[in-house]
Amino acid sequence: MSDQGVSILAIDQGTTSSRAIVFSGDATIKDVRQKELSLTCPNKGWVEQDAEDIWQDTLWACDELIEQHSDIKAIGITNQRETTIIWNRKTGKPIYNAIVWQDRRTADVCKGLREDGHEDVIREKTGLLLDPYFSATKISWILDHVKGARDMAEAGDLAFGTVDSFLIYRLTGGHVHATDATNASRTMLYDIVKGQWDKDLCEMFNVPMSLLPEVKNNISDFGDSIALKKCLPICGVVGDQQAALIGQACFEKGMIKSTYGTGCFALMNIGQTFKASDHKLLTTVAYSINGQVTYALEGSIFVAGAVVQWLRDNLGLFEDTKETEDMARAVDDCNGVYFVPAFTGLGAPYWNPQARAAILGLTRESDKNHIVRAALEAQAFQTHDLMDAMEQDSGSESKIIRVDGGLVNNGFVCQHLADILDVQIDRPEIVETTALGAAFLAGIGVGLYRDLEDVSSRWALAQSFTPQMSDDARDEALAGWAHSVRCVDL
Repeated sequence: MSDQGVSILAIDQGTTSSRAIVFSGDATIKDVRQKELSLTCPNKGWVEQDAEDIWQDTLWACDELIEQHSDIKAIGITNQRETTIIWNRKTGKPIYNAIVWQDRRTADVCKGLREDGHEDVIREKTGLLLDPYFSATKISWILDHVKGARDMAEAGDLAFGTVDSFLIYRLTGGHVHATDATNASRTMLYDIVKGQWDKDLCEMFNVPMSLLPEVKNNISDFGDSIALKKCLPICGVVGDQQAALIGQACFEKGMIKSTYGTGCFALMNIGQTFKASDHKLLTTVAYSINGQVTYALEGSIFVAGAVVQWLRDNLGLFEDTKETEDMARAVDDCNGVYFVPAFTGLGAPYWNPQARAAILGLTRESDKNHIVRAALEAQAFQTHDLMDAMEQDSGSESKIIRVDGGLVNNGFVCQHLADILDVQIDRPEIVETTALGAAFLAGIGVGLYRDLEDVSSRWALAQSFTPQMSDDARDEALAGWAHSVRCVDL
């Protein structure tokens, strides 16, 4: 199929917004619709969203674009992972709010399972660590706290899904209850070595297997969008971080992408052999195509761009996030200020859900520019900790990292990444690589692109950032960061 006059609709349902993007056949953005999505925190450590809002916003965004673009041929979906929704199979209506991946309410449950010695078997099967981040304990919590939910689940009246699965169900009018291997691999119920839901894990977490969706390859027939103004095939589905890996064309073993959105997620392609991490990283499904699974090592940072949003919305230090680059450059350095943004605990490689955010090193000379700069610099420090663990696990040292996400539009952030990591940072022409990855998969599914090699040829570099910091300055900065992390990692 020629890429002329053909478009793909990518649904990018994230933590802070629901978006739909139309990509032309040559992988450029033609049009976008987006609505911000609210988070609610009804109790300490709880993070929820209205799943019906997720659906209605997605429906609006898709229909708006379908009305404007008659050449759309297929749909690709990418989504915030681990966020958990349970709905009534007959009505499609959620029985409780979506419990967001950042939610920590089941930390004590995870602690108890860890103390009972279950973490090793979970890691061997799923590649994950025992943490409330993942879906399994969220599912069980909903079933235990919504009246009648367990009985309904046992009767087969309820369905579980991550956001992709929920959207597929609603888009297809309830005809398809499915997910893909990348999203399944984030539930802590899916054996990524055998490629199937694991009965023993489901029993461990008290999750009825009747709740679970069918698991498909990333390029598959996920049904037709009969709920939209135009019926289109859903051909590609992938979790957001794996979508960015695909959008960054990291198809060779050892290639790394790092995405800076609400959180920061770095993935290294490790090929087709499963290997559990020895340094508290995750092993996850990178993509599954034609039955062949490729794995990735992943480091997850819970708060990246969200710290900038917090500085704007909670402290009022600026009105527009675009101001932060000039604010960071307005001072020569942080004047000893460090910002550890552990608002929802520390992710990899620490995995401490009890840690909390802190701004350290404040003096009378400290001002808002120092705090903003420290928040931006924290992105490189957090990524350095991930990369150090990743290099130890893989036995290889990376020289180039491909970055994406909204935060990398900030040139200060990219340069500081290069300086602290001491590597070349490559920013692509299209930084919306999450949506692009979903579009690439759907494009292959509908015959617009031949294969992954064809997709790789379409990746384009916008700018490279190379290290400018001396070794002594880097070592001093990292020592200050390490001390700051120890202050909150109790």
